[in-house]
Amino acid sequence: MSERPHSQPNKPDHRRLLIKLGFAVLGMFGFAFALVPLYDVFCDITGLNGRTSDVAAVYDGPTIDTSRKVTIEFIARTQGEMPWGFKPTVKRMSVHPGEMHMAEFEVHNLTGRPMVGQAVPSVSPGTLATYLHKTECFCFNQQPLAPGETKALPLRFFIDTDFPEGMTTITLSYTLFDITDTEAGIAASQAAASR
Repeated sequence: MSERPHSQPNKPDHRRLLIKLGFAVLGMFGFAFALVPLYDVFCDITGLNGRTSDVAAVYDGPTIDTSRKVTIEFIARTQGEMPWGFKPTVKRMSVHPGEMHMAEFEVHNLTGRPMVGQAVPSVSPGTLATYLHKTECFCFNQQPLAPGETKALPLRFFIDTDFPEGMTTITLSYTLFDITDTEAGIAASQAAASR
């Protein structure tokens, strides 16, 4: 009987596996990090997600389409546990496309300390965001409020005359974020204090 040479069992190469796993983790992190700017670009191109322009529109007195009306609904909410009251003074209005309108929102700082808020708009259905034009909006600026202060926030807007024929309702929603402790919030707070 012949003896077989003693062979070592195949040992897995752990070092090679760890390197591959490390690259996989870095790749996943990089992909996740890139998703936000890619999503923003996608939304800008397609008009999805209901994002509106953060630049004031110019109203040059376009023709008003009196043959139809569009209902615009207003929603206001605060993000998370932000201790502010925030609501539209009118929940809905009926407008002619091309006609300039004004709406107001009311905000109230319920705390005993100065705070700064920033409103972020969203339109639903998202594909209609390009037809809503804001000439003046509180969402363009940070909103510093003293303790207990209440403020009226104006919104001037018009619906484009190219608004799709089959659509009759559009919803404009604002979410108010607490930015008091951010760099922009601190600067807005200091500017308000110096007035």
